[in-house]
Amino acid sequence: MEHPLKSPSQNPDQATAETIPADLAVEIRKMAHELSNALEIIVQTSYLLGTVEIKDPGSEWLRMLDNGVNKAMDINLSLRNYVKSHSES
Repeated sequence: MEHPLKSPSQNPDQATAETIPADLAVEIRKMAHELSNALEIIVQTSYLLGTVEIKDPGSEWLRMLDNGVNKAMDINLSLRNYVKSHSES
């Protein structure tokens, strides 16, 4: 399934006819920034958990956590890039 913010025919650096209103873009950027802050806490905690010996099934859960966090970070980055390429500011 293709990610809704990523389109193969869409270049994030290209200006498009569809522009997000400036006030809405500011609010989305604020939320994306707050999401980044929350994800950073999870990333750091996951890293610290990875420095200690964890037995199964805990080690598998840690791997699942890392995968989920990486996906969330990728989505957040895509959101930020989308807003940047579809807004005037």
